[in-house]
Amino acid sequence: MGGNPDLTGLESANSVKAQSNYNYGEALQKAIMFYEFQRSGKLPKTIRNNWRGDSGLTDGADAGIDLTGGWYDAGDHPKFNLPLAYTAAMLAWSVYESRDALKQSGQLDYLLEEIKWATDYLIKCHPSANVFYYQVGDGNIDHSWWGPAEVMQMVRPSFKVDLSRPGSSVVAGSAAALAAAGAVFAESNPAYAAECIRHAKELFAFADSTKSDAGYTAANGFYTSFSGFYDELSWAGTWLYLATGEATYLNKAESYVGNWGTQGQSNAIAYKWAHNWDDVHYGTAILLARITNKAIYKTATEMHLDYWSTGYNGDRISYTPKGLAWLDSWGALRYATTTAFLASVYADWSGCTASKVSTYNTFAKQQVDYALGSAGHSFVVGFGENPPKRPHHRTAHSSWADSQSVPNYHRHTIYGALVGGPGRDDSYTDDIGNYVNNEIACDYNAGFVGALAKLYGKYGGTPIADFKAIEPVTNDEFFVEAGINASGSNFIEIKALLNNRSGWPAKMGDKLSFKYFIDISEAAKLGYKASDFTVTTNYNNGAVVSKLLPWNEAANIYYVSADFTGTKIYPGGQSAYRKEVQFRIAAPGAVTWNNANDFSYKDLSGVTSGNTVKTPYIPVYDAGVKVFGYEPGGTV
Repeated sequence: MGGNPDLTGLESANSVKAQSNYNYGEALQKAIMFYEFQRSGKLPKTIRNNWRGDSGLTDGADAGIDLTGGWYDAGDHPKFNLPLAYTAAMLAWSVYESRDALKQSGQLDYLLEEIKWATDYLIKCHPSANVFYYQVGDGNIDHSWWGPAEVMQMVRPSFKVDLSRPGSSVVAGSAAALAAAGAVFAESNPAYAAECIRHAKELFAFADSTKSDAGYTAANGFYTSFSGFYDELSWAGTWLYLATGEATYLNKAESYVGNWGTQGQSNAIAYKWAHNWDDVHYGTAILLARITNKAIYKTATEMHLDYWSTGYNGDRISYTPKGLAWLDSWGALRYATTTAFLASVYADWSGCTASKVSTYNTFAKQQVDYALGSAGHSFVVGFGENPPKRPHHRTAHSSWADSQSVPNYHRHTIYGALVGGPGRDDSYTDDIGNYVNNEIACDYNAGFVGALAKLYGKYGGTPIADFKAIEPVTNDEFFVEAGINASGSNFIEIKALLNNRSGWPAKMGDKLSFKYFIDISEAAKLGYKASDFTVTTNYNNGAVVSKLLPWNEAANIYYVSADFTGTKIYPGGQSAYRKEVQFRIAAPGAVTWNNANDFSYKDLSGVTSGNTVKTPYIPVYDAGVKVFGYEPGGTV
C-alpha cells in the first residue's frame, strides 16, 4: 500500500494474525536487557550475562581523559554520542511516561541502571563548560575488523567540540538526555538528578551560544546531523523545563520552533518522517502540546500521526502487505515502533482529539505486534516465534577469525535486540551480512522500549522470573592443535598451535602457555638424565620454550613448557587467535626413544606432513592456571 490507500487498511492489516496480544512483559524485559550487551567499559558485578566482559578501558587516553563507559552504537564499536544521547533521552522519556508500569513489571530499576550507564558517560564527556567529547572510535577504522569488543586492538581516537569548533546538535542532544535523566531520577536519586541537570544547563548554554555544527565532523557519513540543531535545542529546552520548571527553558524551546523543518514547499511543520536520532522535533511537539496546549503543536502532531495511521489529506505512509507502516529500507521497524510510542503518549493525553484516540492506540499496538510476530515471525532476538538468529553484531557473533562466516552461527543470543526490519514487501533475510535489514542498534530499541512499556501498562504480560543470559560454553576456548614435523629413533619434532577462541567472554591471552609431557624411562634405564636431553626450536611465533622440566621424577615424567607470556593471542583474526611453535626434543644418541608411552603423544600418532590435531593431552594454562586439557596422573 502507499500513495492513497484504502484508509481501512489499518484495521484489516491488524487481522493478519489472530493472536491479539503478545507477552509484552517478556518483550519489555528483554528489550531493556539488550542495553546490557551494548555496554562499554568496566562492567559491574550486577551484569546478567556471562559473555560480555570489560572493554574499551583505554577510551579517552589519547586526550588524557577517562572516556570509558557508555554504549557501543550498534553491531560495531564506536561510541557516537548523537544517537547515544537520543537513546538515553528516549529511555528516560519512557520512565517519565510509564514509571508505574515499569515498576509493576519489575523492570524499572534495570531501565534506570541503563539510563545512568549512559548519562554517567555523557557527564565524563563534559569535562568543562564549553568542551564536549562527542565520539570515541573512528568509524572507518572500526569497521575494518570483525570481532568481539573485549579484544579490540584498533586505535580509538577521541573527538571533541568546543567554542572554536562547535557541535550544537550533539551538545544539545546530550543536554536533553541529561535533563530527561534529571527529571526521572529526581524521585529515586535526587543528588544525581541535580548533577545531571547542572551538566544539562551548561551543555544547553554551550549549544545555544554557538548554534553551529562546524566542529562535528568525525561522525559524518555515520551520524551526520541532517536536520540541523534547532530541533535538538527545542528538545533540550523542553526537557530542561520539565526537569526544573524554569520558564526560560520553555521560552527557548518555543523560540526555535520556527526553525524546524517544513513539509515540502509548505509552511507546515514536517510530518512525513519519524522521530529519530537526527530529528527530534516530532517528540518535542508532543511534549510542548501537553505543556502549552497550543494548537500549533497539536496540529503538527496529529498531522504526523494521521499520516502514519489512517492518512492525512488522502496521503499516507506506505504499508507492507502484512501491516507494517514502512518508512525506509534502513531500520524500518525502528521508525514504526518509535512512532508507536509517540502515538501512545499522545493518545493518553486528554488534549488528543477524542475521535483519534482509538485510531492512534490501534496503530501503536499494530506496529509493535508486527515486530513481535504478527507477520509470522519475530523481529526481536530471543523472543517469540522464529526470531532472528544471525543479526549483524560483532560481539554476539563472536568470531575468532575476523570473519562473518567463522563460525557459521552466532555464539551468543543478544536478547531483546530489535533488528532493522523487512523490506517494503515484508521480505526479510536473517543474514549476518545484511546490515540494512538485520543490524541492531541502541536507537532501534529506544522508542521500542517506550512503546512496550505502554502496551504492558494496558495489556499486561509476564516477564521471566530472575531472567539472566547465562549461556553454556559451547566450544573449547583454549586448546592446542599439534602434529609431528619429524621424528627419529631418538628425537621428535612437534608442530603446535596454541588457540584462543574464547567467547564467554572473549579474553586477551597474553599469559598463555602449554606443556608437552614425555616419559624418559628408556633413557633413565641407560643411566641418562633429563639434563642430557636437548630442546631446540625450529619456528617460533612468540614462545619461550623450556628445557625438560620435572613433573613426576619418580615415574620419569617430564615436560617442555612453551610459554607465550607477553605475546597477544586473542580471538581477533587468523594471525591473532593462534600462535605456532615448532620444537624438537632430542635424547642422547644411544637412546632408542619410544614415543608411544609419552602422555602428550596420545593423539599424534600418524599426524604428519604438516597436519595437526586438537588434543587435550597438551594442556593449556592462563597465568599458570590450567584452562584446558589433562595432566599426567589427573582424572579424565
